[in-house]
Amino acid sequence: MKIREPFENYSTITRHLFKFMHPFMATVMESPLRRRFNDPVKTLKAARIRSGQEVLEVGCGTGFFTINATKLVGDEGCVHAIDLYPPAIEFVEEKVRDAHINNVKLTNADAMDSGLPSSSIDLVLLFGVIPAPVLPLHRLLPEMHRLLKPEGALAVWTAFTWWSPTSVTRSRLFTYTGKENGVHNFQKVSD
Repeated sequence: MKIREPFENYSTITRHLFKFMHPFMATVMESPLRRRFNDPVKTLKAARIRSGQEVLEVGCGTGFFTINATKLVGDEGCVHAIDLYPPAIEFVEEKVRDAHINNVKLTNADAMDSGLPSSSIDLVLLFGVIPAPVLPLHRLLPEMHRLLKPEGALAVWTAFTWWSPTSVTRSRLFTYTGKENGVHNFQKVSD
């Protein structure tokens, strides 16, 4: 029996949408104009990323935040960057190789079943991935809670100004700790 890759588990429509949108999104995501309005370092610092942390970046896409996150966690930390779409991982692998970065682990994985060990992550970054129909919060948040260490935190950045942190807090798995530079920060509720 062939083991299916995470991306193959999604509907044909969803897979075609990803394939259609990826080249367009890569151009937009890597635009110098985007960096002017959405400085990745400033956004990561608002998520309270620190040196030495184990960070999970869900939906790394083009690696817009990934490379800077690896610099902020330093040699003692590690960024676990996952994406459902295999070409996204390949794109970021090339950027990582070109930048000679060693403290990143790239994985083609479904965030709702990451395969990472429990209580292994200090900070989860959900940047630009919610709200999205392929990441239903009622399935995503329990997995993020499982992965986070007892003092772990979750950071959400979304381009949608109408997005409300109550969509996370109603799970009762996280408490809201505030918003800084467009980043909503949450603390894991102890088991």
